[in-house]
Amino acid sequence: MDAETTAPTAELSIDGDRLWADLMELATIGAYDDEATGLRGVDRQSLTDADRAGRQLLISWMAELALEVTIDEMGSIFGRREGSDPGLAPVLIGSHIDTVATAGAFDGCLGVLGGLAVLRAFDAIGLRTRRPIVVAAWTEEEGVRFGTDMLGSAVAAGRLSLDHAYGLTDAEGRSLGDELARIGFKGERPVRLDPPHAYVECHIEQGPVLAQEDRPIGIVTGVQSISWQKVTLHGRAAHAGTTPTELRVDAGLAATQIVVEARRMVGSGAYGRLRATVGRIETSPGLPSVVPDRAEITVDLRNPDDEDMARAEADLAAFIETLPETQPGLRIETARMARTKAVPFSEAVQDTLETAAKERGHDSMRIMSGAGHDAQEIAAIAPAAMVFVRGQHQGISHNPREYSTPEDCRAGIEVLASAVRELSA
Repeated sequence: MDAETTAPTAELSIDGDRLWADLMELATIGAYDDEATGLRGVDRQSLTDADRAGRQLLISWMAELALEVTIDEMGSIFGRREGSDPGLAPVLIGSHIDTVATAGAFDGCLGVLGGLAVLRAFDAIGLRTRRPIVVAAWTEEEGVRFGTDMLGSAVAAGRLSLDHAYGLTDAEGRSLGDELARIGFKGERPVRLDPPHAYVECHIEQGPVLAQEDRPIGIVTGVQSISWQKVTLHGRAAHAGTTPTELRVDAGLAATQIVVEARRMVGSGAYGRLRATVGRIETSPGLPSVVPDRAEITVDLRNPDDEDMARAEADLAAFIETLPETQPGLRIETARMARTKAVPFSEAVQDTLETAAKERGHDSMRIMSGAGHDAQEIAAIAPAAMVFVRGQHQGISHNPREYSTPEDCRAGIEVLASAVRELSA
């Protein structure tokens, strides 16, 4: 039975209860009690024992759907539903199930488990698509453990090499390659991905825009440029009470100057829609009565315009170079953690998603992503776009308060299902 001869789109129904139950069950793996919120959070960082358990659960659900499961050299998991013409390039649905240390239940997981919900809906009406459909769970999207986000998809699309990825280490010095082998997910499928026909990803927005606009669905136009760097400042330890200010080499002071300068740059308006965040600050020895001899910070810059981003990076680097002028003896090291250019998504795939939203009766709007996603990597080799789902509590994410309603989750996956049906016909 070809796609053209099956029931109309209106009969394609997502089992929202099963989708929600899957999200909640996966969230029990790596669950912890969060003191700050009083809620249950999720800590399922990439290639940990918890991640292994989450992967095993995902594979069991793929087996229920009789998908052909393969694992690539980066540990990314692929579940393939064959089409009536197996020689055609597949439609790829993807996202991730690894989390940050203080996560909720939805970031990444909605896209992967939603992909399985789409295939269940197809099975329920006996829909056999012409093109194969593949659901992918990419390795280390978050980048919190090995320092590089969208890692599995970046290697699959060819932006980063497999050797580079294998050599990355976590805070304890454990390499990604060794950890893949340890948890049993160093697969044999070649990591370089043959270009799919199209790539689609459903994800929570992780921001407040859809809620402010009172729309459940966002059609994502692209992803802004992202720059991560680590700055390490080496000063000189000294007694806080006996050392005159003018004789100090205060690494902590230099770190705070960078924080203030980054915020000043954002407020200046000279760099377009720049966003800057210093998300990590650590000082040593970390004692109240000792001038820090070492400080380490991370600087996250984001900008939808590549030229504005390049100027911001250059000007911040120039500012950092001036810091030893005010504190002779200060030594500074910088290291690039990640750098991606702004990525526009396929207009054709965006249109398909928007049409699907209209057919489903869901109000949508075009929106640019402020966060990085695997879709931006696969966009280098195939037409790609994303569906955003409205979040509650100002769209907070990477936090146990992260929440999208069952109704909005189902709406996003309904849009995904209709679009995948069209793209795979």
